[in-house]
Amino acid sequence: MEIQLGVIEARYADMIWEHEPVTSSELVKMTAVEFNWKRTTAHNVLRRLIDKGLFQNENGLVTAVISREDFYARQSRVNMQNPTAEDIDVYVTVCGVEVRIKSKTR
Repeated sequence: MEIQLGVIEARYADMIWEHEPVTSSELVKMTAVEFNWKRTTAHNVLRRLIDKGLFQNENGLVTAVISREDFYARQSRVNMQNPTAEDIDVYVTVCGVEVRIKSKTR
């Protein structure tokens, strides 16, 4: 199953994974500081991430359905099986630091 995330969705998902389990109220506060979002925006983007199957919200407590590691492992497999450009970009996260490895295909 391929799940595509936009840049903001990915940043929000990473925030949730880092703090889970987390209440939706805490997420509203964190996104106000990190992204300058209003409550409705935080809830709307959370709803999209829930609809994509990444998280669940049970009585205001948000938890992962898919771990960060599993999600990025799946994305790496999909990206490597279906390269869409001449350049293949591989992103590896080591100790919380994202490293970009770029190679040319022939």
